[in-house]
Amino acid sequence: MTVIEILEQVKALSTAERKAVAKGIIDLLDEPVERRTPKTGAEIVAMLEAMEAPIEFVDPEIEDPVEWVKAQRKKEADRLKPYWNGEA
Repeated sequence: MTVIEILEQVKALSTAERKAVAKGIIDLLDEPVERRTPKTGAEIVAMLEAMEAPIEFVDPEIEDPVEWVKAQRKKEADRLKPYWNGEA
């Protein structure tokens, strides 16, 4: 859900409900932000192995990470070309 969608929902509320939402948001500012520690490689591997469904990798035959990123960018550019050219 986007912020715009949330705001649209808030607009539909009564004045009292809007005040309650605003107060709730302001109260959230006083709460400490939960800091997450980054996962180690071993932890990530353990999480992947614990998943029930197998993960399908995109273009696993490309071993060079730079080339893999270039391939993904090209695919995305090809997918968006009709929009850029006004054909979609």
